[in-house]
Formats: sequence, C-alpha cells, structure tokens
Amino acid sequence: METGWGKARARQSVDGNPLNIGGKVFSEGVGAHAESTFVLKLDGHAKEFRAAVGVDNEVGEKGSVEFELLGDGRSLWKSGVMKGGQQAKEAKVNLSGVKQLALIVGAADGGIDFDHADWADAVIEHEGAAPEVEIPAPEEKVVLTPKPGPSPRLTGPRIFGARPGNPFQHRITATGDKPMKFSSDGLPDGITLDPVTGLLTGTLAKEGTWDVKVSASNDKGTQSRTLRVVGGPNIALTPPMGWNSWNCFAGAVSDTHIRAAAKSMIDSGLADHGWTYINIDDFWQVNPSAKDDASLQGPERDANGKILPNPRFPDMKGLTDYVHGLGLKIGLYSSPGPLTCGGCIGSYAEWGFDYLKHDKCSYTPELESKRTRAIGGAEMFKNVTDENLRGLMLPYAGMRAALDHQKRDIVYSLCQYGLGDVSKWGGKLGGNCWRTTGDITDTWNSMAGIGFSQSNHAEYAKPGNWNDPDMLVVGKVGWGPSLHPTRLTPNEQYTHISLWSLLASPLLIGCDLTQLDNFTFGLLSNDEVLDVNQDPLGKQATRLSQNGMIEVWGKPLADGSWAVGLFNRGFLASPASFDLTKLGIGGNLVTRDLWRQKDLPGGSAFKTELPRHGCTLIRVRKKS
Repeated sequence: METGWGKARARQSVDGNPLNIGGKVFSEGVGAHAESTFVLKLDGHAKEFRAAVGVDNEVGEKGSVEFELLGDGRSLWKSGVMKGGQQAKEAKVNLSGVKQLALIVGAADGGIDFDHADWADAVIEHEGAAPEVEIPAPEEKVVLTPKPGPSPRLTGPRIFGARPGNPFQHRITATGDKPMKFSSDGLPDGITLDPVTGLLTGTLAKEGTWDVKVSASNDKGTQSRTLRVVGGPNIALTPPMGWNSWNCFAGAVSDTHIRAAAKSMIDSGLADHGWTYINIDDFWQVNPSAKDDASLQGPERDANGKILPNPRFPDMKGLTDYVHGLGLKIGLYSSPGPLTCGGCIGSYAEWGFDYLKHDKCSYTPELESKRTRAIGGAEMFKNVTDENLRGLMLPYAGMRAALDHQKRDIVYSLCQYGLGDVSKWGGKLGGNCWRTTGDITDTWNSMAGIGFSQSNHAEYAKPGNWNDPDMLVVGKVGWGPSLHPTRLTPNEQYTHISLWSLLASPLLIGCDLTQLDNFTFGLLSNDEVLDVNQDPLGKQATRLSQNGMIEVWGKPLADGSWAVGLFNRGFLASPASFDLTKLGIGGNLVTRDLWRQKDLPGGSAFKTELPRHGCTLIRVRKKS
C-alpha cells in the first residue's frame, strides 16, 4: 500500500494501536494514512467488497479524510468527508466484472496531519483464486530531454523585477559550449554586465521598464533575445527557481551542505538553465532540546539580542558571500514563534540573504499581543472580521514590515500550509509566494493529491505572487542524513515536474545536488518545460477537462500560445485526448511535445496513450 506517511498496518492503526473508529474496536482490517492507495487484481472474479471505514480514534477529533473505491479506474463508492470522532460508515460495493480495485484514502482538507484512516472488517467475496496485490512493473528511467547543442541558447526568465536603490543581481544564463561571452544593449542606468559570467549587478536609479537586448556568443554562433527589466515595488515576477535543504538534509543541515549544493548547482550546469536560489531551511539555529548534540548548542543571541547561528554555521556572512560569488542567491528559514518546527530558536537575522521562508511553527496570536513593537500593516486588517484569520495574518504582516526596512530585495515566502485560504490574502499582505498545502512526501498520493488540488487557487497567481504547493521530490531525498532515491516512479516524476511547471509554482529542488543522476538532471534541465513555469504572463494552469482518471490542465502563455498537460491519475495505461479548438487560438495549429522538444503532426484534436500515472506536456500555437 502506498501511503502518505508511515506504513500501513494489518489489524492495527497506523500508530500501531487496535483499530478503533468512534469508540468501537475492530479486530480485523488495515490502518493507513492519507493520502493512501491499495490496488488489488480481481480479474472479474470478485462479487462484493464490504468494510467499516472511518478516522481512527487515536487522533481524537482531529483528521479529515474521504474514502473511495475505484473499479477499473471508475469511482464505485465514496464515503464523503469523515472526521475524527465520527462513527464508522459502511462501504458495500458490487464488484461484478471488476478487474482492478483501488482503495483510496484522500485528504479532505488539503493537509494530511492526523489523517489516520481505517478499513475495518474489510472483506472481498470472490470466486476461484483470491485477489492479488497489484504491483506495477518496474519503469525504465528514460531521459526525454535532448542534450543542449554547442551553439548558445539563452535560458531563464524573460522578465526581472528589482527595487530602485537596492543591490541588483541577475544572471543571464545560456547553454552551449564554453567559453561564452555575454553582451547587452539598453541596460538601465546603474546596471553593468560582466561579459564573462553574464552577471548583471549595480543599483537601479529609478523606477521604469527597460527592454534590454541580451546576447550570448561562442565560436559556434550567437543568440539574442529581450530581457525586460522592471524597476518598481514588485519582485519575483516569475516563480523563484532554486534548491532547499529540507527534503534531503532536514535537521542534519550544515554550512558544508550549503556550500556543496551551491557549487553543484554551478558545476552540474543547472545554473545555466535558470536555477538561482540556494535556501537554508530549519536547523541553522540553536536547538535547546537537542542537548546531546553539541553542534546544535551554544548562545542563542548576542549582547544586542540578535540571533546567533549554531556551530554548524560558523560564518553566515562568509556563506552568503560565497554563494553570491558564484552568481547565485541564497535564502534563509525563519519562524515568528519562539521555536521553529524542529524546536530551534525562531527568529531572523541580517547576513545578506535574498529569500526568506517564514514558517508559522509555535506561533499563537497571544504571543503577538504581548509584543510591544508595532508591527505595522494596519491597512491589511481593515476588512478582516474573523479573529482567527487575523491571527493567521499577524505574524506575516510583522515580518513584512521588517523586510520593508531592509535595503535588499528579499523574496518573501509565507509558510502556513494553506490555512485560512492564504491564496486570497497572501499577495495583499506582501507575500511573494505562499504554501497552499501541508508538506509533500515522495509518494504518488502525496504529490498527486497536492498537485491536482490547486485549480481553485489559480485566480490569485500573478507576477510577484505565486501559489506554492511545496518543494520538488525528485532525485535522492531523505529528510535527514540517510538519503534514498525518490519513491516516485519515472512517469510520476515527469507528472510532478510537468504539473508544477503548469501551476506556475516556485520550483525548489529538494534532492542532494551532489548526487544528481542523468535522469534527474534531464528532469530539471528541460528549458522548454521550464519556460512554461517562467512565462512572463504569470498565469497558473487550471483543469480544462476530466474524464475518469484522465485530467487535462492548461495555461495561456504570453505569446498567445497555450501549455497543455494531459495526465493519467489511474493505475492502468489509458488513451487520452483533447479538442484543441477549445483553447480559442484559431487558425491552423502547431503542437509541440515539450519534453522531447519536437513538433507533432498538426490537427485540431490531440490524442495520445498515457501510461500509469504518466503525462504528456504540449505547447499549442497558431501556425505562422
């Protein structure tokens, strides 16, 4: 059974207790955790499925799930939303003719915390051979992304925003043979270009918009295109692209890991595809509870009250200088409460960081009421009547006010797991991006459950404001010192990157960059796929159609074309199609396979065959 957290258990809850729903104990069944999937091969020999389902009593009144039975990819039964403390609900389904049965537990509220789900007294009546667990055949890691050619090919965003008066840093990136020379025409006053590195630095003197011609040249040729520089209050005009330490190193992170990640971003060539940020997550601070670990101990603050890093980070300013010296940017984790999620001291310090992830752990509104410092941002609360919502917003308004006093462009990421419909107010409060869900894990149910639930957030995404469904879980991950290859299959990884690109999500790699294999590098270096994510129009994809387990998602692009993803959420290969005329482009259409970077036969209807949990990502434009 695939499960979003922990392991499924026979005759026990996911925490190892007797199965208990609404105070009634069951001796038989399976305890799981949302999001979970259990697939059985029936071959048409089964008659009926019966079970008592519900949230296990070990979580009290917490938890919110929905049970579902799928027969050959078709929904046979749904429980509706079930919450902790409720009595069990009976599932009774006719299985006549069903060849494949899937038992699904979905998260009903977007997150999976406390979603302990029981299939109690589960029984399948059948004739002949007993049902078998469906184990998918291993998938080959096929690299679809073509290798870059020797000639220069400019990559990365086509628009960049910066605030006048603050340090300006943006790197023009390109693939092709090295050495390479960069040039520009039309740079705004105060900005200069390093022709060797492609790094634009300086300070914008005033607000305005400049269409700058940038070029990359080597002995194989030259390519030019326009980079729009926008001087004004808004930054992060395209979703941030970079790396975050949590999904691989978690509480084991150190200065050495961060320097190695930054160096690998350059040495691997990922930086040549527009990847920019190297972000330190939790555990750079002192952790008072980790008394047996000297590397997490030490003074929490200096004589002036400023937070100090733990001994693993002996020189924060030296670290930021190192990352900036590579032409990259660097981010930091913070929390408004007294402790972070990992139990470390929660605060923020000034060492020259370019990105701040502000995580709500340990914060309560009562804490805010005890502060004597004005947090500012009163205008943000004029129309807020719900006290709970105001409490969600307060810590982020406080940090926004603090960041506004920094003479630096800092991307502001709100991490509060989608609570209080953050998409509706995150941008108004001054956030550049905000988490819309709980934490992702490297399972199909977690990734797909998060990704395919994002359509209702689309209207709030725009340049400078991005919905964030959490980090990428490809490559080697582990949430600590022990790493493992992602549990996502190759097809699931293509779905992951395709969907996150369509969603205009921040793209933060979660794997160990020092252990990239060719497959993972191919996933992260396809410039035509990344262009969908970095499109300057800044639209997020929405669900265009759904037919059983086949979903079609699309987003309009700045040049009038559309990016369209066809996804198979089912457990069997399936045909998929979409009427391209519904995009409203008009005229003769050109369809391009973005992963393979090649044009396909034209026509108004697109048809393909999708593997289990697989996808096709296309770009559709009017023929010129």
